[in-house]
Parts: sequence; C-alpha cells; structure tokens
Amino acid sequence: MSDKKVWFVTGAGRGMGVDIALAALAAGHAVVATGRDPERVGAAVGPHDDLLTVALDITDPASARAAVDAAVERFGRIDVLVNNAGNFYAGFFEEITPEDFRAQIETNLFGPLNVTRAVLPVMRAQRAGHVVTISSTAGLIGGEFTSAYAASKFALEGWMESLTPEVAPFGIRTTVVEPGFFRTDLLTAGSTNYAEPSIDDYAERTRQTVAAWNDMNGRQGGDPAKLAVSLVQVATQENPPLRWVAGADAVQGVEQKANDLLAQVAAHRELSSSLAHDDAPANA
Repeated sequence: MSDKKVWFVTGAGRGMGVDIALAALAAGHAVVATGRDPERVGAAVGPHDDLLTVALDITDPASARAAVDAAVERFGRIDVLVNNAGNFYAGFFEEITPEDFRAQIETNLFGPLNVTRAVLPVMRAQRAGHVVTISSTAGLIGGEFTSAYAASKFALEGWMESLTPEVAPFGIRTTVVEPGFFRTDLLTAGSTNYAEPSIDDYAERTRQTVAAWNDMNGRQGGDPAKLAVSLVQVATQENPPLRWVAGADAVQGVEQKANDLLAQVAAHRELSSSLAHDDAPANA
C-alpha cells in the first residue's frame, strides 16, 4: 500500500475539522470532508484534486451509509476515519433539560457510533484502517457546568477502548484524542448551547462561568492547526497510540487525574481487597 491514505473527516465545515482536512491534504492524502452543508465544507477547505465533500448528518444512520458509499465510489477505500463532529450543551445538571441532555448524547456519542458502524465494513474488507475519535480532557476529567458534555465524552472513551480489541484482528487500529483548550469554535454561539437559568442557587456561578468562558473564547492557548498536523503524524505511525493527550494543559490535567486515581485506590486498598468470599482462592 502506498503512503497515500484516504481520510474521512466529520464536522469539516468549520473549526478543527477544517484544520484536520487541510493537514491531511497537505501531507499528500485524499480527504472526504463531510458536514451537514457540503457547500460550506467546500468553501472552508477550498478546492483540491484529492478532496470530496459530502453531506453528512452524523445523527442519521442512513446519511452515514450514503456518505461512506460516496467515499468508496470516489476513492475505492477509507483508511482513516476521524470522528470530529460534535457540539456542547453547557450548564448545571439540574438546569439542563432532559431533552438537551439526550441531544448531547445523541450527537457526541451516537453520532460517531453511526459513522463508525458505516465505515467498519469497508475497513474489515480491506483488513486495514484506523478509527480516530476526537474526545476531550472532559472525557477523562469531569467538572461543574459540563455534566452533559463530559457524560458524552466519557461514554466515547469507554466505547473506543472496548472497540479496540474487537477490530484489532482485522488490522484496524483505534486512537482517542483528548485535546485541552484549543482556539476553536467550541465556545462560540454556534457550538455551545447554554442551559436556561432557572434555579437561583446556581445563578451567580452560572454568570461567573459564562463570563469566564466568553473571556477565554478566542484566547485559548492551543493552536488547532498544529494539533491537526500532529494528528496526521500520529495517525500514520506504524503503531499509533490508543490515546493521545493533546496540549500541555491536557497533559497536566490527565497526569493529575491519574495520580488522583492511584491515591484513591491506595487510600482504601486494604478495605477494597477484603471483599472476597472466605472460600475464594487467596489470589482471586
């Protein structure tokens, strides 16, 4: 197989998806760039001989199958799937409506499931492929005001970790990407949906959080173009990582979470290890 791969990128109409598509094209790969509005995707990425823009609503399984069929018809294969599309419902749990919480899970979890389910038969037939899913540090580290988003990303992490051994016998690799704060569209009005304030107890913290995020928007430290170039390098490694923590802030946060988990295990090791039946083998 040549070094030229066919990349299938979701959410390529704006933000990090555009950067990923451009980085893959610049590295000499072919790209299927998808989004709800393919004209917007084409305008964002720009013309290229190795680019195919396709309409895709990741929440619609039929749309996912049609987009994959179009990709295979044009390029004959799909080597790298990048599950990038997503959105953000922010707010305190009690103020996020059940409908909005479900909508968050529908897009950020079931969306990638739909697309991956459509792509895997192609990769299995090839006996090769790489499924890359953009998660977040919120997929490993929960925090106030992000309960719905973190729930969707924690679920992605568990799904991908479980998918890895299922598809490995077919030559298919997986990578979860956990970015920290990057200067993307995530905190803009088009990507972030704030819960309607309804509980006085949360009012002041809501005001402070929204103000802080608005102030941060456009000033995040991470450069998404650099992330995209690095992702192309990571995805083309012979043995790509199962997880790639992206950004210095992400590295710091994940290291702290790992240390916290180890400390919590150690603090209750004796009690936790004393729960076996009396007749169980000593090493059970």
